Amino acid sequence: MTNNKIDLLFTRYLAPDGHLLGELPVWADDFNLLTRLYRQLVLTRMFDQKAVALQRTGRIGTYAANLGQEAIGVAIGSLMRADDVLVPYYRDIAVQFMRGVCMEEILLYWGGDERGSAYAEPAVAQDFPLCVPIATQALHACGVATAIKIRGEHRVVVTTCGDGATSKGDFLEALNVAGAWQLPVVFVINNNQWAISVPRRIQCGAPTLAQKAIGAGFHAEQIDGNDVIALYDRMAVALERARAGKGPVLLECISYRLGDHTTADDATRYRDAEEVKQAWLEEPVKRLQTYLVGQGVWDEGREQALVGECQQQVQAAVQAFDAAGTQEVASIIDHVYAKWPDALAGQREDLLERAARRVGGDQHGQ
Repeated sequence: MTNNKIDLLFTRYLAPDGHLLGELPVWADDFNLLTRLYRQLVLTRMFDQKAVALQRTGRIGTYAANLGQEAIGVAIGSLMRADDVLVPYYRDIAVQFMRGVCMEEILLYWGGDERGSAYAEPAVAQDFPLCVPIATQALHACGVATAIKIRGEHRVVVTTCGDGATSKGDFLEALNVAGAWQLPVVFVINNNQWAISVPRRIQCGAPTLAQKAIGAGFHAEQIDGNDVIALYDRMAVALERARAGKGPVLLECISYRLGDHTTADDATRYRDAEEVKQAWLEEPVKRLQTYLVGQGVWDEGREQALVGECQQQVQAAVQAFDAAGTQEVASIIDHVYAKWPDALAGQREDLLERAARRVGGDQHGQ
């Protein structure tokens, strides 16, 4: 008799309407911490809204919004240590902000500017830039984790991906090597239910995505990706487990992509409006806000003050982005190779000469 059900731990503390479903972990009595997490959720959402507006007006390129998925990144970023290594995917600005990446650097990145990945904050110097190719970052993370293990360092690599990436060979190969070598790496799946236009139920037949780690021989569990308390609690355990040399961990965070896949997508063409309406009732920002208000530690006055602060931060980042100016044309090729191949050297020189002539022509025209 075949049993397709896999029993995995699923953690949720806050119901969609913000009421408690059971006893909270001891640390959750720290309302200063919960308030900091909430503030970061709001800041991420407001930056996200501005970034989409900048793309719509042609000031940055295609952008991958985080709407409805902010809690996952906030939980990760609030727990990683400075000497840990983040190997992200393209929907990870919440983590990056908490790691020390500047908002203007994120805008530069999505504006096609190489300076957006040259992080000014030393604490994130070893973090990888956002990864657009699907699932390749999982293997890179295992490479970093291997080096950390060989050196005997008590550090952890955290790598993230969407649900669609778990169907790629790169992801499964990464799980295999992580389990075989017992690497200090935490895999975080943002299961937002849609791999672009392909729903979760079609792109993978397994009952859960987390169970893919079981075949690789290591621990996996599911978390309500809209409950930042649950995310924080289980992420802390996963990081400590990997840091203590107990091998990798996989966390499948169940969320929902409230917006389009990217600004180049139109989700209304393939997604039912009623489904999205229901998902809005479970999103993470309102959920935590409702809980904090119910506990008497948040109110409308604090909310309005926070909104004003976030607006100022975002606007300052936009101004810094605008003031950055245009990067040199050579930047589009300077970091492609460690040593430029002789076969392409002529093309490089031709590009630079053309750029110089164009600049000279513009100045002459003035």
